[in-house]
Amino acid sequence: PSKARDTAWERVRSGPAPLTDVAKLCVCDLLVAQCDVNCCCDPDCSAADFSLFTTCSVPIVTGDSHLCSQKAAIYSLDTDANPPERVFELVDHVNPSVFCIHATNYEQALSFSSPEIPTAENFDELLKKFGSATFRAEPDSWSMNSDVPDPSDANETYRYEYGVPIQTVDAFLRLPSPVVSSWCSDANPAGFLVHQATKCVRSISVENCGNIQAVSMLFYINSSILAVNISVQSIVVQSLNGMRTLLNSSSVLRHPMIVDELCINIVLGVSYHITYTDTGEIIEAAASFVLGAVNKEALTIQQSFEINFTQVNTNPVPFSGNPGYVVGLAVRAGFKPQGYPFPIALLLSALNTNKYGQLTILQSTANQDCLTAQESRTPVLFGYNMISGCKLRITAAMNCQPLAQVLLDLLMGQSFPEYVASFGNSQAQDVLDWVPITHLHTSEQRISNTFQSSCQIPVALEIEVKWTKYGSLVNPQARIVNVTATTTTTTLKQLPLGRERTIPITTSVVFTDISSPAEPGYKAWPTINAKLPHDFFFPFV
Repeated sequence: PSKARDTAWERVRSGPAPLTDVAKLCVCDLLVAQCDVNCCCDPDCSAADFSLFTTCSVPIVTGDSHLCSQKAAIYSLDTDANPPERVFELVDHVNPSVFCIHATNYEQALSFSSPEIPTAENFDELLKKFGSATFRAEPDSWSMNSDVPDPSDANETYRYEYGVPIQTVDAFLRLPSPVVSSWCSDANPAGFLVHQATKCVRSISVENCGNIQAVSMLFYINSSILAVNISVQSIVVQSLNGMRTLLNSSSVLRHPMIVDELCINIVLGVSYHITYTDTGEIIEAAASFVLGAVNKEALTIQQSFEINFTQVNTNPVPFSGNPGYVVGLAVRAGFKPQGYPFPIALLLSALNTNKYGQLTILQSTANQDCLTAQESRTPVLFGYNMISGCKLRITAAMNCQPLAQVLLDLLMGQSFPEYVASFGNSQAQDVLDWVPITHLHTSEQRISNTFQSSCQIPVALEIEVKWTKYGSLVNPQARIVNVTATTTTTTLKQLPLGRERTIPITTSVVFTDISSPAEPGYKAWPTINAKLPHDFFFPFV
């Protein structure tokens, strides 16, 4: 048994047997059944031929140059011998590159099958087979975790991973999209947690609209997501002039039909909403439809499709970029869960986003009255420097301390967030993707010798967002690295009876780009001058 174990270990350590015998390879053997001059590996050459050679045109023959270790055939001439002789050696060749392949145990990668040439006869078949993003895998081989591998059990629980196509009882959840042109292809699957929005064109004929499956509601909900049926969440009807009306009832399916030379109830848009658990299990699926009408002159229609995902017991927060922020979209913000970082279990839920999931500031109103603008907030838009404010009329009857709290709530809002997302698509559970907001305080001294009593009230909030370009120079992504909120207070003196005073209350947001090009000759981090060969991962892309 010990000898058997040693033999097995030696087999594993040495790797599989080589699939190419370098001793039989000869790239300079060009003539059939003839000796090629100075080709030391040519099997057609005799000892007499070798004695006439002046050099070996190919001194070393190896297999795949990407291998970490392999056999190498070395050819040379012994000119001291009489007559000169060819010298052949078979040695172990070690690849010094840090990027090398340990073993070529994937035999299919060692050969290349010629692809089928598209013709007028097979084009439709090839488009159906390779026209989507998932032609490399069949539905039966899609990876997903399941306690019982029998997909026919309708009560089975499936736990998806990110990007895995969502299976239905017959294939996968369709999300039509354009492929090689603007025409719709129904072969595009919806990937789990992959938010998508597509538009495409589909041909239509009023006379046969009732027979076109892709314009019927039933086509998009007739197949359940395994144990979860797709329900109809809402139906909106769009008239020929573009006016939309939300129907009160969505329980009745509306099938395409011809009425007065119009085809009504055709699907113009579908929006899927998928609810899932933190373990990747889909527990609910709903679809919202936009139905419209076309006249007999219409030959095509444009359809729009969308899918979004929401984790159960959480509020959906829209992304503001993928991954970097997009100029003009809201800066995403959130809070720590109560008791964070203890207990440790709350680390899994990470940040709980606020009601709107956005960083907001005071919104200016027409009358400029601060006391009527407490509920008016506007989101901070990435890349937009903003300033807003109002005017506060102070009388002698006002109590300073409650007034200070009212102004602080006016500037900060009822619940000012604690964290800001560093990327436009930062997930709540990724704690390191959230930047804490730093709070600073400054004071303005306004001295008056008339009255002795005074207090501090906040009059301004300045938010500075520092961001940098992150990632590739070809496609840099905007990333927030620091957020500072500075509250400015002023000293309010007691006013005499009958006197009034108006003070301005302002909020501002400034975005600062702190990314800078590297100085010539300066290297912040050591680098490795190594590059993967262009065909290193062949045949994979």
